[in-house]
Amino acid sequence: KTLSDNKMATAWRNVVGRLKTRLRFSGSKGQSTSGNNTALGTSPTYFGLVAAGGLGTGYLFTVLSATELELHPPQYPWSHNGPFNALDHQSIRRGYQVYKDVCSACHSMDQLSFRNLVGVSHIEEEAKTIAEEYQYAGENDEQGNPTTRPGKLSDRFPNPYPNEEAARFANNGALPPDMSLIVLGREGGEDYIFSLLTGYCDPPANFELREGMAYNPYFPGQAISMPQQLYPDSVTYEDGTPATVSQMAKDVCTFLRWASEPEHDERKRMGMKALILLTGIAFITWYWKRSRWTVLKNRKIVYYDKGS
Repeated sequence: KTLSDNKMATAWRNVVGRLKTRLRFSGSKGQSTSGNNTALGTSPTYFGLVAAGGLGTGYLFTVLSATELELHPPQYPWSHNGPFNALDHQSIRRGYQVYKDVCSACHSMDQLSFRNLVGVSHIEEEAKTIAEEYQYAGENDEQGNPTTRPGKLSDRFPNPYPNEEAARFANNGALPPDMSLIVLGREGGEDYIFSLLTGYCDPPANFELREGMAYNPYFPGQAISMPQQLYPDSVTYEDGTPATVSQMAKDVCTFLRWASEPEHDERKRMGMKALILLTGIAFITWYWKRSRWTVLKNRKIVYYDKGS
């Protein structure tokens, strides 16, 4: 049985069991109070429970349909989730390597330049070397012919396709989304992306997949155009970290979180400074209020009779 069939059968057994219990209770109560005047088959409770059971059955068939079943990603304990926790910059470096070796074949990152890597995951010389691996359109020569030049730090990450039509043609009609802000643009953030990358499995029984589609329970509709991309040892990490599927997914999700919020660490650092400053201001305000109002609050007013 499929997952939806098991849930549907369990829920239906619970409904039937409760229905039988209520019917027995209603029948015994009617017989003890009014004898044969209230028959079980004609009692309002009977018809009400039957109608509720029918509506419940229709609801189950609607909600638990295998084609509409969608798993929600769990919440993973990311190291940067805390209010005082920064991103793992070693993981950002490994995540960029996963993006470069695997994801960049289809997905663009138009909002990032190579200079954004400097001081975060790479030093300036490393970022320059990475940029020079790509060719960009240069100025025309003396005869007006277009030329190319090596990439510079100011250049954006290259797009794998020249235009949208070429991207759709190469991906079975689907347009690979830009990944610059994908963590902020997907409900669940990095939890959803991690679950999606590691959630590929065989489709359940009676689930039809079109040619070129893959099954993933975390994707809306469960049929996704992108096949599984991460396999063990798909990437060789520079620092020797074992390249398991979960490790690569974790690293690329951390990289995408940084890409969506480059100010992540600075924002938390400024928050800590503001919290310390506001705490000091609050203490000074409290002390000033006490010193200014203590005379009034401790003043004693005594009334004297004028005739005395």
